[in-house]
Amino acid sequence: MTTTTTEFESQSSSSSWIQWFLVLGLVYLLLVAVAMIGTGFKAAAGSQAKELFAFASNPITGVIVGTIATALIQSSSTVTSIIVGLVAGGLPVSIAIPMIMGANMGTTITNTIVSLGHVRKGEEFRRAFSAATVHDFFNLLSILIFLPLEIMFGFLQRIGEYLADLMVGGESMSVKGFNFIKPLVKPPVDTLKDVFHGIGASDLVMGIAFIILGIALIFAVITYIGKLLKVLMVGRAKTILHAAVGRGPIAGIFSGTAITVLVQSSSTTTSLVVPLAGSGVFSLKQVYPFTLGANIGTCITALLAATAVDGSNAVFALQIALVHFTYNLIGVIVIYGLPFTRNLPIRAAEWLAGLAMQNKLYVAAYIGTVFFIFPIVLIGVSQLMGW
Repeated sequence: MTTTTTEFESQSSSSSWIQWFLVLGLVYLLLVAVAMIGTGFKAAAGSQAKELFAFASNPITGVIVGTIATALIQSSSTVTSIIVGLVAGGLPVSIAIPMIMGANMGTTITNTIVSLGHVRKGEEFRRAFSAATVHDFFNLLSILIFLPLEIMFGFLQRIGEYLADLMVGGESMSVKGFNFIKPLVKPPVDTLKDVFHGIGASDLVMGIAFIILGIALIFAVITYIGKLLKVLMVGRAKTILHAAVGRGPIAGIFSGTAITVLVQSSSTTTSLVVPLAGSGVFSLKQVYPFTLGANIGTCITALLAATAVDGSNAVFALQIALVHFTYNLIGVIVIYGLPFTRNLPIRAAEWLAGLAMQNKLYVAAYIGTVFFIFPIVLIGVSQLMGW
């Protein structure tokens, strides 16, 4: 019996090591995919790259594009990695920042969908739905506060530029010394370029193909790495969650950050806690800081993706990744740190959950309006007004 148990543990350990090697391989593919997107946009558009983003030429449209894209893909990690690649290809940082804000908003739809599992259980549904939507209202409040400030003063862009310059050196806006990933991702990208040139493809065709392949690869990698990390880490994540969330807001924020770094998905992290809130294990006030930590932890993917970028725009890719981190960190400090804003997301979530418990049509109306109808209407209005 003891021998059998030992053999089982040995096989389990071996399987775990294989899965961790697979995770490392998928991380490498993520870096290659981001590099492909940047290379693709450079090849397809050259110096005219900015014109490709005319549809998101104003901050409002940028937020909406980020929201809808993330709501459809259901992965802010995927969308922010793509945005890093777009910046590497020429997307202006000033347009990418609102898209990052929108990605934060779009990812919260996953929590709402998870809460629907409690829809037939009355009070349990009210608790689960409020725990899910408190994340929505925090991100919405963050956009309402910081987007106007960014439009007026560009403070996030300035902070990101300062931090990027600090990391790569003040004498030159180059990341050659910082970018130790480039030698690893350059060979497969160059090989693909040689393949396309070998078959006589133009730079435009090659560029478009690189963009499509890069986005598809990011989507696939994030999906599979999420599945692997759930197997490897979610059990431990639940242990951390139970141990830390009830200890107070600071512990909640740190545990939310740590678990999201471990599982590489804020949607997974916050979805872990929604059923626990629904069953009454944790209160909304305990869940709230945990979701804020998830906002901070999810930034690791964009920072990782930025290391894959090379060339003249590499520092801007690093800049937008640092903006993502700064925006989420400052949002937590300001909104949760100030007494008069701290409870606004909680009150809004409780109000909406009360309505949803009375009539489930409010749930459908909320999801459809916030994540799809309202953004599409705003895009139409912005086009008509020439914003």
